[in-house]
Amino acid sequence: MNQYRITFADVDWESPIPGVRHKIVVDGDVKLRLVEYYPDMAPHWCTVGHVGQILEGSFEIEFNDGIQVFEQGDGVMIPSGEEHRHRARALTDVVRAIFVEKI
Repeated sequence: MNQYRITFADVDWESPIPGVRHKIVVDGDVKLRLVEYYPDMAPHWCTVGHVGQILEGSFEIEFNDGIQVFEQGDGVMIPSGEEHRHRARALTDVVRAIFVEKI
């Protein structure tokens, strides 16, 4: 990638599971994802780490030790691994987030 600006309008949406869609841009071992979560998202546990920000909406994330609510403007820093497994549920019609992830 030889650009500094990401134009997400030029990137196609993909749907990895029902109720989630994302646009992905990869540069080396870093992935930038614009993600939308919907209330019909299939329940699933995730062990992948995430660093990013909630751009719109709110959702709850269940962890091994409880549930936290994330809202527009909140930052998200979830480490990778089984001990940090988590699953999210959209509390609004759509939750938009941006994540920077290692590949």
